[in-house]
Amino acid sequence: MRPAKPNPAHVALAALEKRFPTMEIITQNIDDLHEQAGSKHIIRLHGSIWADKCFFDCRGSPTLVEVSLIEWDKDSGPPPCPHCGRWVRPDVVWFGEMLPPDQLEAAALAASNCDVMLVVGTSGVVQPAADMPYVAKRHGAKVIEFNPVESEITPVADVWLQAPAGESLPRVVEALDAR
Repeated sequence: MRPAKPNPAHVALAALEKRFPTMEIITQNIDDLHEQAGSKHIIRLHGSIWADKCFFDCRGSPTLVEVSLIEWDKDSGPPPCPHCGRWVRPDVVWFGEMLPPDQLEAAALAASNCDVMLVVGTSGVVQPAADMPYVAKRHGAKVIEFNPVESEITPVADVWLQAPAGESLPRVVEALDAR
């Protein structure tokens, strides 16, 4: 992931956030491409690959650990937690794990309070993230989907922009700038 760079959709979302300061991004991505593009208000449902934590959350959930301060012997496995001596791992949600409650609560609150929800390039099947457009819709928001293919979200979308987000989102920003 290190060489990955934000695509035009990431950049467009950051531009929209500057225009609409209360905008929040709910993401399942574990990379930092939204941050690289300039977004500030990011709700990370699946964590961040660039953060590390104690495998056992010995000091609360999550017990974040600065791995750069720990000597990692690649032959002996993950570094030890400086607090309890057990393993350190990436601060991401692995299959079968629960989502971070604070991030899930923040996402549900954002979905409940938004006027417009942009749904960008998702299949709409991974729960509970896939439920967020439905939450927004139930609370009166308009749902705009950016996706080249039909998804599970398309039936609830007020507008479906059937194109790659890297093409369609920058055009939305251009249209707003032209106003």
